[in-house]
Amino acid sequence: MSASLYTELAWLPAPAQDFAVRCRALTESTTPGADVRSLANCALDENRGARLGRAITAAIAKSIPLAPLVPFKLGVIGTGTLDLLAPLLVASAARHGFALTVVQAPYGQVTQEAFDPDSTINAARPDAVLIALDHRGFDMPAEAGDVGAEREAISAAITYLGALREAIRRNSGAICIVQTVAPGPDRLFGSFDAIQPGTARRQSARLNEAIADSIAGTPDLLLDVASLAETVGLAAWHSPAQWNLAKLPCDASCLPTYAEHVARLVGAARGRSRKCLILDLDNTLWGGVIGDDGLTGIRLAQGDATGEAHLELQRWALALRRRGIVLAVCSKNEDETARIPFRSHPEMLLREDHIAVFQANWNDKATNIVAIAAELSLGLDAMVFVDDNPAERALVRRMLPDVAVPELPEDPALYTRTVAAGGYFEAIAFSQEDRARAEMYQSNARRVALQKQAGDIEAWLASLQMEIGFAPFDAVGRARIAQLINKSNQFNLTTRRYGEAEVEAAERDPDVFTLQVRLADTLGDNGMISVVICRPDEPGAWKIDTWLMSCRVLGRRVEHAVLREILAAAREAGMAQVIGVYRPTGRNGLVRDHYRKLGFTLIREEEDSATMWSMATVTDIAMPPMTVTRQARVADLV
Repeated sequence: MSASLYTELAWLPAPAQDFAVRCRALTESTTPGADVRSLANCALDENRGARLGRAITAAIAKSIPLAPLVPFKLGVIGTGTLDLLAPLLVASAARHGFALTVVQAPYGQVTQEAFDPDSTINAARPDAVLIALDHRGFDMPAEAGDVGAEREAISAAITYLGALREAIRRNSGAICIVQTVAPGPDRLFGSFDAIQPGTARRQSARLNEAIADSIAGTPDLLLDVASLAETVGLAAWHSPAQWNLAKLPCDASCLPTYAEHVARLVGAARGRSRKCLILDLDNTLWGGVIGDDGLTGIRLAQGDATGEAHLELQRWALALRRRGIVLAVCSKNEDETARIPFRSHPEMLLREDHIAVFQANWNDKATNIVAIAAELSLGLDAMVFVDDNPAERALVRRMLPDVAVPELPEDPALYTRTVAAGGYFEAIAFSQEDRARAEMYQSNARRVALQKQAGDIEAWLASLQMEIGFAPFDAVGRARIAQLINKSNQFNLTTRRYGEAEVEAAERDPDVFTLQVRLADTLGDNGMISVVICRPDEPGAWKIDTWLMSCRVLGRRVEHAVLREILAAAREAGMAQVIGVYRPTGRNGLVRDHYRKLGFTLIREEEDSATMWSMATVTDIAMPPMTVTRQARVADLV
């Protein structure tokens, strides 16, 4: 399997024979959102992707509801002709949960669109703008041997990009998606190009390093097109003929994978990346069947081609766990038999303590995946299920369409590459808290098990010896706060999105109440689990602008402790009322009755189905069994 794995999106199942018919029928469907998701979750070439993208765009134009897809508006400016890309972006975005509207700049109008406040892009007020500049979009004259000219060219390119980003941010409020530059395949000196200053190869490498450095620590996102093009193959990526004829910045066959990478980056920014890798065992983590072949009969050893292929999947899974991805097992097997390799095989890299939930029984795998999700307090849309058996994959896709199920090739040597190519765990940031996430969810699974043993909910809560920490926003927590605001979807009352700049503004505004909440217990530290922003509303009242919580602490009455803190702060500020707002989305139905359950009084329901609630600040909320710590804002470290 070569570049076709990426250009053909081979980790996805093939589209149905009636794909075109189903696309045409979308505007008449009674379940258009579900139909779009089903059509998008297939390996679509540029023609099928464009067909689906146009059908989705037509449905949006007719105001056809596409829930559970979430609206997102993307501006696109860049080098060359981007008309063919737009419908592919729409189709790819649907795969990641978005009903995408693409706003295109006129051909060749990159600078004008960024700097004119009334331009097509800025007037549309997009959520993000893709700056799709390739090597033709920068004035970088190649003069071999001139180090000074190379440095000046790169500095000028970064200055230009920075000006574009700042103008877009100022004029539209959008974040920017900035891509690296794919170097051309043609060499001036051969391998010496990587050393010689002024060559296109070396200039591209230096420019890409500078682009990445300029994005780090900002709200903007990096799209590593250089890496993608090199993975596909630079000669396959660049088509001189298609550039000359149609000004296509890359070969048309590469547009679907380009669009897919843009869409998964948008998904990561909106919390759509997967969090849990669920693994089958027999012929997936090892060759053979443990129940039939026994410990010595399964293939899992260095020096054996099949065994090494399965070990590579284990090695990759272990690396994912170290960056915070939760691992689970779902196998049709006797539980004790399934655990033998984890406990006793000397070549096994994965061990029992790496697995958060171990489901080995004779239930169907869809049922077991639901049980895994419940034990981890994660949604099904956080799951990736890897199984060598096509029948099991088809069953899970049909019964649990929210679960990602990569299509595996027959050769186990390509399992790891295929699953990795799916980009299910795309990230836009990485913190110490991200690193610890797998342990956090594993501890949460132990809490669920403890709850089953305790029986009585109050006894279970008391046994956890919870300690909740309250603090206003500060510089130390700012990046994590912004990450939670942009990624939390289910326990999120308003789903407002704020970047680090807006978080800092709220932090510094004396009229705004901010709260970051952490939780620890006897089984581990849960890290930051809740964020609250309250703003002055009518005289004598605060409105809860943002209230979100991690789903892994559901059922532990944390929301009661947070509400007590909000009410106490509001009273201290002289407020008589706190106003709560619930704005429904396709994913936050979990908290539809949040305010009602807490004792708020319904004020009104608005036209967009949002509800407004009120509670007097003198209301006494019973404190759950946990100790409280409070800290003042940590001074900025800059």
